Amino acid sequence: MDLAKNKRPSPQEESEPLFPSLYNFFSAITALTLFTGRYFKSVLLPPFEFNELVRQSFLIGYKSFPLVGITGFIMGLVLTIQSRPTLAEFGAESWLPAMVAVSIIREIGPVITALICAGKVGSGIGAELASMRVTEQIDAMEVSGINPFKYIVVTRILACTLMLPILVVFSDVIALLGSFLAVNINGDVTFTLYFSQVIDSLAFSDVFPAFVKTFFFGFAIGLIGCFKGYYTDKGTEGVGLAANSAVVLSSLLIFIMDMIAVQITDLLY
Repeated sequence: MDLAKNKRPSPQEESEPLFPSLYNFFSAITALTLFTGRYFKSVLLPPFEFNELVRQSFLIGYKSFPLVGITGFIMGLVLTIQSRPTLAEFGAESWLPAMVAVSIIREIGPVITALICAGKVGSGIGAELASMRVTEQIDAMEVSGINPFKYIVVTRILACTLMLPILVVFSDVIALLGSFLAVNINGDVTFTLYFSQVIDSLAFSDVFPAFVKTFFFGFAIGLIGCFKGYYTDKGTEGVGLAANSAVVLSSLLIFIMDMIAVQITDLLY
């Protein structure tokens, strides 16, 4: 008799899921949903950590502005230089300010700025909260009577949600300034003429949906960063994993949300 065939599986083997990857995926979705619900519940209840919110807004907004500004300037400059030859073939160089303005305001500005913040802010939040979990600072806050979720998570998510739209506005303006300089490399267009063409080319349906979706981008960056950092469980190795996964998942979520926003905007307008 073959004893290996008649051997009963251990309790641990019986409890293992049939499809581990699928099980882990739905477990993560469930945990993220509960985490999101806890955030919305906590953000409406006192006490409100206003001082910490202001500090996080400063760190997320002001400290990210130089990187966002440089990226926006290069984005507008390069887009204008690359688009000019194609428009010149059709004798449509006069459409260059309008084309660049619509491209930056509607799509390129919000998405690129959100991705920059996902790499800088999202990874920073994930690593910071993961290190606090590993060094038991969060546990110490719970023992001392402080609500760590309210103080650490809510303030960071709210600061990301509020600061990213402001960063996008500055990035768009700086990108248009870079485009103006690029237009004047091979031409002579006045500042007033350029921006009058930019304003005439933009409609409410271009500006408002692009501005609204930046709030969702900021919320996604803060939520994923806090979620990955708050629930890390692999010691010091988990700090790096939390930072890396926060960037990857928030960037993916930004693209998915942008796709949904474009479909909704197309249906409405």
